[in-house]
Amino acid sequence: MTTELATFAGGCFWCMVEPFDERPGIEKIVSGYTGGHVENPTYEQVCSDTTGHLEAVQITFDPALMSYEELVNTFWQQIDPTDAGGQFNDRGESYTTAIFYHNSSQKEIAEQTKQDLENSGKFSKPIVTPILPAKTFYRAEEEHQDYYKKQSFHYRLYKKGSGREDFINETWKQQPDKNELKAKLSPIQYIVTQENGTEQPFNNEYWDNEDEGIYVDLISGDVLFSSHDKFDANCGWPSFTKPVDPYHVEEKTDTSHGMIRTEVRSKNADSHLGHVFNDGPKDRGGLRYCMNSAAMKFIPKEEMKAKGYGSYLYLFD
Repeated sequence: MTTELATFAGGCFWCMVEPFDERPGIEKIVSGYTGGHVENPTYEQVCSDTTGHLEAVQITFDPALMSYEELVNTFWQQIDPTDAGGQFNDRGESYTTAIFYHNSSQKEIAEQTKQDLENSGKFSKPIVTPILPAKTFYRAEEEHQDYYKKQSFHYRLYKKGSGREDFINETWKQQPDKNELKAKLSPIQYIVTQENGTEQPFNNEYWDNEDEGIYVDLISGDVLFSSHDKFDANCGWPSFTKPVDPYHVEEKTDTSHGMIRTEVRSKNADSHLGHVFNDGPKDRGGLRYCMNSAAMKFIPKEEMKAKGYGSYLYLFD
């Protein structure tokens, strides 16, 4: 396996690990400092804005499983690329953004995605995030590594309180027109995805589907699950042990119907998918992602390449 490095500065590095972590092909994520002139800087030195360094993350990834373009697009979706003075509540040079490329291919991809973003009309102000050659990367102190896991409660408060979370949701979540969706979707598809409904067990399209392929979000087209992770839970709904890429799903506490459950929603389209439970196969992680067929579309393995999902054929190697 051949791995590559990707280095991104997106403001506080606490918030730049979670979006990439535990995704396919990600081998390691290190929080640290780069871009400046001081060797082995400390957190306090970097925050003083006297070192030239930015807080950044360096990602070791397998390009056969996760493309650099996907990583860069994920990076853009975590930041305000029009802010030259910092990110959200964090101000100063050390909190500014940058993409540090490690080869000419990365440079070309980063510049193209930046141009695409400028042309998209999503932002009214210029995109100011620079694309720079990679420099020496210094690992940050241990307390800053995997902060979102070590201090999860404080991390959540910080991400929300800083304004980053609301900015991401307002800027990047799709907002489909309800009338268009009603015209496009079947009644059960609309009830499930838009009104948090549940289809009948043992009477839905994919509960007993055994063909090889992937299940994608009905509205956004994002890849959700693989047939390799599907199992018969004897519940009447398609069940999976894990998502293909956890970045494309969100889990939220659901207290409806007098129960406390964990709801699963699609990240980009904000559609209701189903729920996740802790009664799955123990030898496969112990989780059961119980999904509604009406929220997904199945793409058979032999059709994946033609329909634009060829990069996911590695799932069946």
